[in-house]
Amino acid sequence: MTTLCFLLVGFILTAIQTTIFHYFPHWLGRPDLVFILVVFVAYRFSWATGLLLAFLLGWLLDVSSGVFLGTYPLLAVLVFSIVKFLRQNSSVKDTVFQIPLVGVSYFIVQCFFYLFFLMTQPEALPPWSWSRVVQETLIILVAAIPCFVFFNWLYEKLTTRRMASRRLKRSGGNQFR
Repeated sequence: MTTLCFLLVGFILTAIQTTIFHYFPHWLGRPDLVFILVVFVAYRFSWATGLLLAFLLGWLLDVSSGVFLGTYPLLAVLVFSIVKFLRQNSSVKDTVFQIPLVGVSYFIVQCFFYLFFLMTQPEALPPWSWSRVVQETLIILVAAIPCFVFFNWLYEKLTTRRMASRRLKRSGGNQFR
């Protein structure tokens, strides 16, 4: 149930990202909300369901706005795996480095993506701009704060409701026998 709800959230975020954000001026920025959701999935979901959800979100974004098919699912699975690995092997509390890790991972992914396309399609790339990459990273950091608040609220709401309904089912009948 939780996975399906977050997949639905991914559908909505993809629709917002591919339609509404293109009307924003470029200086205001267009945050990658699906990227933020993939990082959140890496924090909260298990390996199996998280990889499935990350792949589906990447595939959805690839189908709706991808130029080179297969790059967004690969990107989503790589980001999920790296963030999940870093989260499991960290001794620092999650809330301290959740948002900074979004920014660092986004910056690294932008650099990796540019290098990948530089080797495969060099004529299709605009010139590299450090200021643009830093600006997009800062925009995604600012956008990650309300997104993480909403995603945490939704995740807690879905998991506590499910646990409460299980407790009600078990406690039926006469307990004094």
